[in-house]
Amino acid sequence: MLLGSQLRRLREARGITREAAGYSIRASESKISRMELGRVSFKTRDVEDLLTLYGITDEQERAQLVSLAREANVAGWWHSYSDVLPTWFPTYVGLEGAAHLIRAYEVQFVHGLLQTEAYARAVVRRGMKGASAADVDKRVALRLERQKSLVSEHAPEFHVVLDEAALRRPYGDREVMRGQLQHLIEISERPNVRLQVMPFGFGGHSGESGAFTLLSFPESDLSDVVYLEQLTSALYLDKREDVLQYEKALKELQQDSPGPDESRDLLRGLLQLS
Repeated sequence: MLLGSQLRRLREARGITREAAGYSIRASESKISRMELGRVSFKTRDVEDLLTLYGITDEQERAQLVSLAREANVAGWWHSYSDVLPTWFPTYVGLEGAAHLIRAYEVQFVHGLLQTEAYARAVVRRGMKGASAADVDKRVALRLERQKSLVSEHAPEFHVVLDEAALRRPYGDREVMRGQLQHLIEISERPNVRLQVMPFGFGGHSGESGAFTLLSFPESDLSDVVYLEQLTSALYLDKREDVLQYEKALKELQQDSPGPDESRDLLRGLLQLS
């Protein structure tokens, strides 16, 4: 995505159409569009030809972009789990790993980055009925691997609003839920985690459309992305007007929910009741 956005910027600066760019590398206009959105792999020769077309002659700048093309074609660690993942999800894992700010609202269950192993296993078993034990284990392992980013040296900021429904809906037995609630209390104390709970008592709120995740990246060339998961697919929205609507909804959820300290108290109350 980063390479694609930089190629788009260079093309537009020269006033070159996608059709002309595609012709220069023996490809279609739609292929250029997919390249600029970061949705296809890059051939080094194509990148070099495009840089020539765009008038990039500085050897250092060319070398940096060609190197970025090579990096873009290296499979991420999550691709080894692709056999147990829906086709649209590896893209999300890559975006999540690249983000420096992750903002989310969840209503069905605890966000994947905050799930305990036992809770994750219960969720995966419910979602993968009939799957083998090995496939369930692999999906759970991926979820735990994703969570390592939250405690890494360069951990992203993670701001999440959990609907109280996600905390009261049981996955697994009583001990699983108690362990999950305790984990939420503990991880919410981390400086990069801001966890809020939207209580039932508030009534209707701006999260009426369901769960969503907002991903923001450190590179200025990359626009924010909204991730919406559906039953058989997922949507990745990056148009500014769409992103703004979800940012507004999340901001209202954060304003209307108790703050992190009060939310921890709510979690402790649920733990005592469980």
